[in-house]
Amino acid sequence: MGYEFTSRIRYSETDTNGNLSLEALMNYLQDASTFQSEELGVGLKPLYELGLAWVVASWQIEIERFPRLMEEVTTGTFPHKFHSFLGERNFYMKDAEGNMIAKANSLWTLVNLKEMKPTPAPKGMMDKYVIEPKLPMTAPTGKIRLPEGEGVEVIEADNLIVRAYHLDTNNHVNNVQYIRMGMGCVPRDLNYKVVRVEYRKPAFLNATIVPVVRKLGNVYTVSLQDTEGDVYVNLEFTS
Repeated sequence: MGYEFTSRIRYSETDTNGNLSLEALMNYLQDASTFQSEELGVGLKPLYELGLAWVVASWQIEIERFPRLMEEVTTGTFPHKFHSFLGERNFYMKDAEGNMIAKANSLWTLVNLKEMKPTPAPKGMMDKYVIEPKLPMTAPTGKIRLPEGEGVEVIEADNLIVRAYHLDTNNHVNNVQYIRMGMGCVPRDLNYKVVRVEYRKPAFLNATIVPVVRKLGNVYTVSLQDTEGDVYVNLEFTS
């Protein structure tokens, strides 16, 4: 059985238009999976004691609309596939009438924290979860790549420094913070319809992040790289 929680959109979660911000939406989704795992007894502390952690590899979020301040929403999640050290998980947010506001698919890897390498799940851990049918979503069109050629617009963006407030309990940049960084490279009033994220390697405290930004049609592609050109995260925002 999946996990759901109901909440009301808070002022601190809204953008300049009074709607739930993209990063706040992502926090709701991420919190749903955390809440489920904690309630099932396989949350952060039990995994940490085993030297393990789930690390997200990719997101695809499809957005119908952003809910308004004070609107009641239900956020839910469930896994739809497990295999060895990989897990695929769906998320959704619905309004009070049950209409879909947003839905997402994500891929996660279970890693050994000492070596930061994938490791099969301990016996019985996955049995805590109930596998449910995958939500219908548009299949992604391959890996995220910076577009090239005719019609591509190059957009300048300032370098970023990783600060303590960007970090999570694993002491590297939180998944949602990368999305926030990417949002800072595109127009503030962009009407997000599809957001894709692919994580390549973690960024740590005081690291310099170099955004490389391209626009082609209604798609902005942001590659957050280190000073040598190696990719931390690639993001794609479609309006």
